[in-house]
Amino acid sequence: MSTTPSTTPEVRDDSRPARIGIQLQPQHAQYPAIRAAAARVEEMGADIAFNWDHFYPLYGEPEGLHFECWTMLAAWAEATSRIEIGALVSCNSYRNPELLADMARTVDHISAHDAGTGRLVLGIGSGWFEKDYDEYGYEFGTAGGRLDKLRDDLPRIESRLGALNPAPTRKIPVLIGGGGEKKTLRLVAKHADIWHTFGDVETFTRKSAVLDERCAEIGRDPGEIERSVGVETVQDAETMFAAGARLFTIGVGGPDYDTAVLADLLAWRDDKNA
Repeated sequence: MSTTPSTTPEVRDDSRPARIGIQLQPQHAQYPAIRAAAARVEEMGADIAFNWDHFYPLYGEPEGLHFECWTMLAAWAEATSRIEIGALVSCNSYRNPELLADMARTVDHISAHDAGTGRLVLGIGSGWFEKDYDEYGYEFGTAGGRLDKLRDDLPRIESRLGALNPAPTRKIPVLIGGGGEKKTLRLVAKHADIWHTFGDVETFTRKSAVLDERCAEIGRDPGEIERSVGVETVQDAETMFAAGARLFTIGVGGPDYDTAVLADLLAWRDDKNA
């Protein structure tokens, strides 16, 4: 098996439809504006609405308005009825893994409404924003140490999800964010239903090929893992689609939550899936 994947974009044998997500960054806005944005993007037809798991803004005024991730997801679960919801991504360092599993199961049930199927996507990553750690009293440690903790905690999350009563309404999809080829992609191959990353098409193609190799090492079909990328334009989505991505997410922040690009991406999706 080659250890030096080609960086030439190739069309993957992937029959998955294109899907569009939007990250409604919970910063620089009061909650009514965020709630209205979530309702609006559902009405527009987006497939997934994400927030993020931080305690302070990542852009703009560093001490600006900001809200917590998981309590917001529970509110979104009640305020919406069709769109999938999740964090892009939840920080593994901030919660006991058994507790996180129970939180995810609970939001899954809240989002199911009248005994239907839940809509939560469990996005998770190892964490990176040092200010969050310092201000909230978590040990920052090293990037490698945080990844090792994620490695150890993912089986605990899976075990707890299997033990809860009532059980989740469905097999909650797990999204793992990151592109590290030595550790992260091994975790994606073993645990994830969705892999999310950023970067140009050459980087995506190389890392996607490495993920295929990691899947082969453990006997998993790489086609089981949906490839997800952050984009800014329809052209970005078109390029990444050709390279094998199928979930395309744009990020927007408060206070206005501009959804113009989302509208363009949704039109592109509908044309692509026709």
